[in-house]
Amino acid sequence: MPAQTPRRALAALLSLLITPLVALPPANASATTRYEAESAAYSTGSTVDHDHAGFSGTGFVNTRNAVGSYVEWTVSRVQAGPATLAFGHANGTSAIRAVDVTVNGTVVAKQVPVPSTGGWDIWETRKTTANLIAGSNTIRVTATTAEGTANLDYLDVTRAATDWSKAMADSTMARYTPSTLGGWSYPTGLYLYGQYLVYQRTHDPKYLTYLKTWVDRFVDSSGNINNSFNDLDSMLSGRLLVALHHETGDNRYKVAASKIRTRLNTYPRTADGGFWHAATYRQHQLWGDGVFMVDPFLAEYGREFGDSTYTARETVSQLLTYASHLQQPNGLLRHAYDEARAQTWADPTTGLAPEVWCRAEGWYGMAVIDVLEAVPTNQPRRAELIDVLRKLVAGYAQYQDPKTGRWFQVVDKGNRTDNWTETSCSSMYTFVISRAVQRGYVEPSYQAVADRGYRGVLATISLGNDGRTYLNDISVGTNVGDYQFYVDRTRATNDFHGLGAFLIMNEQLR
Repeated sequence: MPAQTPRRALAALLSLLITPLVALPPANASATTRYEAESAAYSTGSTVDHDHAGFSGTGFVNTRNAVGSYVEWTVSRVQAGPATLAFGHANGTSAIRAVDVTVNGTVVAKQVPVPSTGGWDIWETRKTTANLIAGSNTIRVTATTAEGTANLDYLDVTRAATDWSKAMADSTMARYTPSTLGGWSYPTGLYLYGQYLVYQRTHDPKYLTYLKTWVDRFVDSSGNINNSFNDLDSMLSGRLLVALHHETGDNRYKVAASKIRTRLNTYPRTADGGFWHAATYRQHQLWGDGVFMVDPFLAEYGREFGDSTYTARETVSQLLTYASHLQQPNGLLRHAYDEARAQTWADPTTGLAPEVWCRAEGWYGMAVIDVLEAVPTNQPRRAELIDVLRKLVAGYAQYQDPKTGRWFQVVDKGNRTDNWTETSCSSMYTFVISRAVQRGYVEPSYQAVADRGYRGVLATISLGNDGRTYLNDISVGTNVGDYQFYVDRTRATNDFHGLGAFLIMNEQLR
């Protein structure tokens, strides 16, 4: 049965869909730009002619019959990366002419043969590939035979569709070895979980080997792991232990994962059963972030090791307990709740934090999706959790930025000039909405919101001149605070919060 959308959220969604929006490029698609030869630079003695039918634009370039004759185009690119170069030409002679193709002064295709096309009004294309830099590129076709080039009509530059997941994983592995990637922390674990999803699709062993080598820094031959797991953040990387057991069957990963599972037996909780964000600090506090740190691991642990009777009940209960405190009438969640009302940020009556911070919303939404994937379909209270998700997705749709397709650092205050769209949460929301549509939890119309979010996030990634990925506008790790605290957070590039969220999103939508 289709999900029921609250009237206000549906109106906001419809308004978003019919409001004129700033155009964004197609998601992860190739794009071709044509550059006419008559508008390019060309060697002395060459002419722009119009006497052979079938040409593009207003004419074509007839180069002087000499070695070294050329046509040179200037091509501007927003992002560096590979491209296909297609040259429209006609050769009405029976002789094979030849050319060199240079990009920014470097020969990328040498002595390319240009055979007869069968007539001067018969136009064909010759193609080659090259890496272009961000900014201005010069692309030159130079004759290497005395007859000059063929008549040149245009240059089509096609941006190659990039597998951004593979590009990001390859770039990160090039930047860091498993020993320098980072310690046992949740941002590193998030990134590596994203890389594991890339492995599941591509089956390229280098992605799993890298992940395993990192995990083996912390897990010895007997499965011992030196961590007390006194906060939820330390538990996220437990998902990698479950994944490695699933892939390798090595029991030591089960032994290590069991330490987290056993720790939860005595882990402190609020009066209504919610896991504290941390046992020795941030006591009595529930953060929207925290559910993703523990619940997907726990649900997947139960499924892998036959403990689902407990783990399915616990994870669904945790998510509903958090929602009972944090979720607001508009579907969004406040960042945190303090049962003790002791924190400076806590409302003395409700215990709630003052703001809706974007990544906390994303952590929570992804946790709900992943738990629903792992627990049985007949799990008690599952329907309640889906209802929470529906309200959350409606809230996401209501506050999507119509200009960029992304979401703001303080989600519900995008009208303020100092607020900014943040990449990690935008990736998370896009993933959650798309998967919720795919599984039938929400109405199909929400896919338009996810698609626009995907395009918006893709606008924040590029390939640098070094050929590696750069993902921008990622909020660094964040505590609970007021509006100014959030908008003043550092906007980082290639922070693992963003890299991991991007991979999770891209594996869903690519």
